[in-house]
Amino acid sequence: MLYFGRSLWLKSQVYALRQAVFVEEQKIPAALEFDHLDQTCPYYLWMVNDQPIATVRYQFERPKILQPDRLCVASDYRHQGYGQHLLFLLEERGLREGAEEAILSAEISASAFYLACGYHICSTPYLEDGLPCVKMTKTLK
Repeated sequence: MLYFGRSLWLKSQVYALRQAVFVEEQKIPAALEFDHLDQTCPYYLWMVNDQPIATVRYQFERPKILQPDRLCVASDYRHQGYGQHLLFLLEERGLREGAEEAILSAEISASAFYLACGYHICSTPYLEDGLPCVKMTKTLK
């Protein structure tokens, strides 16, 4: 089942998944993972058998620039198309709301995923939350 919004119930499921993937698995400090944008940004959330399996935060960096953020998929559900499907849904919503471009910060280990989704690397590597990342962009159509 797919959900979109910022209800307390939905955010509790999103936070549990982000805690498991980013904080416990990738060792990102919780103080860096959870930020002020969590209070205002909506999320897509994919649930299977009442368990959160994939999520992505929906936000605009500035007008016409969509910024997919905090995309993660539970380890047992990776490489099955859930992340790509969520990203495309987010981009479609962004297009309907006036986005012309998407820009994101991708962990280098995830850059192949984003390249396969039509993104292009547009920066040199840098550290974000202690992980090597690159900026990536995509023109939305």
